[in-house]
Amino acid sequence: MTGFLFELSFWLAAPVWLLMIFAPAWGPTARIAASPMTAVPVLLVYLALAIPVFPELWTAVNSPDLDTFRELTALADGAGAIWAQVIAWDLLIGQWMYREARRLGIPALLMGPLLVLTILLSPFGLLVFLGVRAVRSRRSARDALTAGSTRH
Repeated sequence: MTGFLFELSFWLAAPVWLLMIFAPAWGPTARIAASPMTAVPVLLVYLALAIPVFPELWTAVNSPDLDTFRELTALADGAGAIWAQVIAWDLLIGQWMYREARRLGIPALLMGPLLVLTILLSPFGLLVFLGVRAVRSRRSARDALTAGSTRH
């Protein structure tokens, strides 16, 4: 059962990722990506995996150290719970990135690969996106200033 739930956590998030990557301009994609409820099915998988190992999980988060965390992840349900948690948070990060990119006018051709990178290695994807976002925000602010000064 643990192996099934481990796999299920990704497949529950995959449709949202696919929409953001392959149908970013489709109207329902924006509405779906705006909802934090997309993570709820994955979080339910997390609960199914975390409850059986709750004492070990509580020990790992209440008094964190590497050995305690290692003991938790040595348990199949513990590793599965951590995986489901990562999938849920990565999805929420990806949704935020998608919405920010749309707001700032970052091209979908750039965001698609960035979202794939975020699925695979979310810290790298987020860091790259934050850099792109900073450049785009500065450029938008500069363009707004330039447009304002040419009107006078």
